[in-house]
Amino acid sequence: MNFLPNDTLAGYARTAVDLRARMADFTSGTIARTYLEAMFEGMPAEYGTMTPDVLTAMHTITGSPWRTGEPYIVAPAMTAIIAAAAQALDLSGEVLPDDVAPDDQGVVFFPDPLYHRGHTGKVSSIGAITWARITSTSGQSSWIVAGWADQHDPHDPSVARRRADLAARPDIARQLGPYLLSNYTEIPIGRPVEHPEHPVIDDAVHDWEPAPDGRFCIDEATARTRGCTAIAYAFWRIQAQPLATVAAAAMDRPSRRRAERHGIKHDTRVVMLRRTSPLAEPGDGDPKWHYRVRFVVRGHWRRLTDRDGNPYRIWINAHIKGPDGAPLLHGEKVAVLAR
Repeated sequence: MNFLPNDTLAGYARTAVDLRARMADFTSGTIARTYLEAMFEGMPAEYGTMTPDVLTAMHTITGSPWRTGEPYIVAPAMTAIIAAAAQALDLSGEVLPDDVAPDDQGVVFFPDPLYHRGHTGKVSSIGAITWARITSTSGQSSWIVAGWADQHDPHDPSVARRRADLAARPDIARQLGPYLLSNYTEIPIGRPVEHPEHPVIDDAVHDWEPAPDGRFCIDEATARTRGCTAIAYAFWRIQAQPLATVAAAAMDRPSRRRAERHGIKHDTRVVMLRRTSPLAEPGDGDPKWHYRVRFVVRGHWRRLTDRDGNPYRIWINAHIKGPDGAPLLHGEKVAVLAR
């Protein structure tokens, strides 16, 4: 079972409960731990050494949001905005407050998946993102953010690779969940976000795998912020802006009872694009010029400061600027008539 195109809110909620129930069963079993161990063996050195204690902790941290995290679903129109915001994001050196995430634990589904290209050039879908807040023995807090590949995505090249690898082991294939962990990252709280290190990759050894046509792909080799970090932060910020509307999805009785049997939260919320008038840049006082044409303003992050002097960002979505009825300019040049 997976999300259907143009599904209703009730359909989204019903599918989310089914998928989370299956993921709760999968992540609590031994097969998930075995998968984690095999996955981390192939990770680059910058991800750290995977000791048995760390593996146990990661098994718990990555599984917990599927059961007790706050559930969200991002509608396809909003997915494109979050992808654009993630691609434009650079958090290097920024100190994030502890309230930037809407909850301490959460899972967000992307019925229209994003894609991620790792340092080795391999592409996988991101059909879901989970996050969980942790505190180390030294008292430092962080979010562990995980990206999950959609096992049912027919366009995901990682699905085909995995199917070939498990062709001789159908018993293992049957035990896997609808999503599989594909990458993860740690976001510090109250400490500067590090700029990602890009290892030197030998193109003769690794193939550069293309993403499916027309799909958004976060490229880890060129990203200014790690892929999962950028997607999670973009979602956290945008879902709280007037640009988005968050609707509670009604749930039928069978789905609610199934959620209760599995001990998972079932108050699913769908994040959709709010239909608003085009956003114009604010001005102070009377304008000193006016535009003779309309032109497209690309999406970008704007830095602001709250009343307490704490910096934060908002995403300004791409929009058309200029007077109604003026010709639309195609290109980078803008004609301005000074007064």
